[in-house]
Amino acid sequence: MDLATLIGLLGALGIIGSAVVLGASPLVFVNIPSLLIVIGGSLLVVLAKFSIGQFLGAIKVAGRAFKFRLPDTEESIAELVALSTVARKQGLLALEDQEISNPFLQSGIQLLIDGHPQETVRAILDKERLLTLDRNRWGAKVFTALGDVGPAMGMIGTLIGLVQMLSNMEDPKSIGPAMAVALLTTLYGAMLATMICIPIADKLSLRMTEEARMQSLWMDAILAIQEGTNPRVVEQLLASYLPPDKRGKAAGEAEGA
Repeated sequence: MDLATLIGLLGALGIIGSAVVLGASPLVFVNIPSLLIVIGGSLLVVLAKFSIGQFLGAIKVAGRAFKFRLPDTEESIAELVALSTVARKQGLLALEDQEISNPFLQSGIQLLIDGHPQETVRAILDKERLLTLDRNRWGAKVFTALGDVGPAMGMIGTLIGLVQMLSNMEDPKSIGPAMAVALLTTLYGAMLATMICIPIADKLSLRMTEEARMQSLWMDAILAIQEGTNPRVVEQLLASYLPPDKRGKAAGEAEGA
């Protein structure tokens, strides 16, 4: 679970909710037509920009902003060096008895155990990596689009409310509801974009970058293990993925493993 995402979103909603409760009756800020215009309208407009598969896939991918976590880089390097040591001493088939922490890494190790040539291993892993990046990229694009459309739909709702208000100025009772639609749609659109969609889109983009980096690390290690590279060389190769101040610590952990 990514606590930063959860705390950030819930904290922002909590602050806005507190301001609403302390300032006036919460029911003042509830308007069904405004919600329909902003939420329903935004979803339908974004659906028109993408395919149904991309739209539904983005909703599924959004869960990665909250619960997806990559393994620690230093721990992963220690694991890979240990796998390299086993493969060099006992052969690639000995890796079949090793517990692998990640599905992508497990897939690559299984390719080595099955005896595929390096070109095949590289092609399969590259394909899997690119498809993973593509899913994350489309998810981020859909939520970025929602962040762009939400305020625009809020403005459309504001204009609708103003037109309704100005067209019925002779009826004082109609001014209040029309003004509520005008103001609340702008509020809903801003909240949808700023507090939900844009943060999720940015977090998915960050996940995409982090996962691409880790998959590149795993691919380098898998190909080095297949070539029978000395574990110390594997360790030095993978240490380049760490900040300079952490490379010595990672080396010590790998030796201990």
